[in-house]
Amino acid sequence: MSATEPLVIAIDSSTTSSKAIIVDPQGKVLALGKREIILRTPKQGYGEHDPFAWWVSTNESIMEAISQLSQADRARIVAMGMTHQRETFAPFDAAGTPLRNGILWLDIRAADQILRYGSQEIWELSGKPADVTPALYKMAWVKENEPGVLEKAAKVVDVHAYLVFKLLGEWKDSVACADSLGLFNIAEQTWDDSLLEIAGVRRDQMPELTKPGEVLGTVQRSVLDQWGLTQEVTLVAGLGDGQAAGIGAAAVDPEIAYLNMGTAVNAGVLSHEYSFGPVYRTLAGGIPDTYVLEVLQSSGAFLSTWFRRTFGNPELEGRPDPELERKAAERTPGCGGLVTMPYWNAVQSPHWDPIARGAIVGWRGTHGPASMYRSILEAICLEMARSLGGLEQATGTKLTTVRAMGGGVRSRLWRQIMADATGLPITACLEDEISALGAAVLAMAHTGVHGDTSIATAAKAMAHFGLVTDPNPRVHAIYTELGEIQAKLYDQLKETTDALQHFADRHPDAEVADIED
Repeated sequence: MSATEPLVIAIDSSTTSSKAIIVDPQGKVLALGKREIILRTPKQGYGEHDPFAWWVSTNESIMEAISQLSQADRARIVAMGMTHQRETFAPFDAAGTPLRNGILWLDIRAADQILRYGSQEIWELSGKPADVTPALYKMAWVKENEPGVLEKAAKVVDVHAYLVFKLLGEWKDSVACADSLGLFNIAEQTWDDSLLEIAGVRRDQMPELTKPGEVLGTVQRSVLDQWGLTQEVTLVAGLGDGQAAGIGAAAVDPEIAYLNMGTAVNAGVLSHEYSFGPVYRTLAGGIPDTYVLEVLQSSGAFLSTWFRRTFGNPELEGRPDPELERKAAERTPGCGGLVTMPYWNAVQSPHWDPIARGAIVGWRGTHGPASMYRSILEAICLEMARSLGGLEQATGTKLTTVRAMGGGVRSRLWRQIMADATGLPITACLEDEISALGAAVLAMAHTGVHGDTSIATAAKAMAHFGLVTDPNPRVHAIYTELGEIQAKLYDQLKETTDALQHFADRHPDAEVADIED
């Protein structure tokens, strides 16, 4: 590393915290700062943040990271990029004061609006199926349940746009961030008037759009003074955290998929053309004028953590349990005919059903906790295998590898099941803060230090990989058979799960009792 090479700051403002990393041209993280964000749940199924926390946590994490550098290294910081939790939004007045709490991507209050407004036409127009995540339906909920809040707002924006305002004093956003709100004509990658009308917002309330990686402006002197920096720092337009993870993994060729084995499990591939299909949702890509075709399962590591917290060693409080992993690894693939529908948090790809419920089918007296745990992991992987197959069919491109990140990658058992279910090698990314690294790639590409300003060039230069987990052909054949059985369960049980949802709506206290305990 040369003492004259540029450094960049990258921010990832996520559901639980904001992280700042300072990165060199080789992708090495030189410093890390982190601040937690309090999740507010005023009602069951609601998820909110105080938007002030987005800025306070970002600002403090940057100052913490910068404090770890020498004075000489601080002077090398020339640019900054950001990624953020997608679909989250809040209304603000002209001075940037929030008019209510921000509503998060995981909030499920808008089920009624999804059923009333969601349609095949909106899906094809926006690229987003009628699901609990797009802000479109939650904005419609605010319009109908909190009259006047949206109407009097100067701006209604996502996390990235609010942070840009605090950094620059201007309401600007990236195409690859704003798209996730569900208000775009995705083929044209710009606002659509019909979708704005459904949401109850106006075009003048939207921020100015810029392509990812392009310059938004220079960070205000008052902010740089807080950070102890005397030089100018350029802010480039960022991207959503899913797209950023793909860039951080250098999944910038159509035959390479990224796979985030986190609280939710999602995977995506780059596409140079707009594509619409039932298995995936379409997003504006982190490389300008491209798209990301993304499959999503909201019940990922959430499910394995739920199991460990509910049925596992109480002393571990839900943390990974080596003994449980060992016992589950000893069970035969398929656990002798135990199969799970992993829809604890509804289902996205490929059914997009906000009221779907989970199920475990095939219990015998010989089954125990280890079998149940393995079946849960298998279910997540079988669903992902089916989704990746749908992506291959849609794009006509055969996947050659999957680059994985997230906490689930640390589990040797889960990695192996994922490789065996998909039939593809799983390559682990070394960087923990992979979405932040993706934002750093966009900032570093702007400097031209890798010979050009191509985001793909910078991504390939800055990504680092670890273990490769190869599939076992014999086990892959077993999981292919089990996956065919699992694939039928959604349709076979839908009438029952719908009836259970109607029952829960009439008797809501029964569903929250265990949570309260």
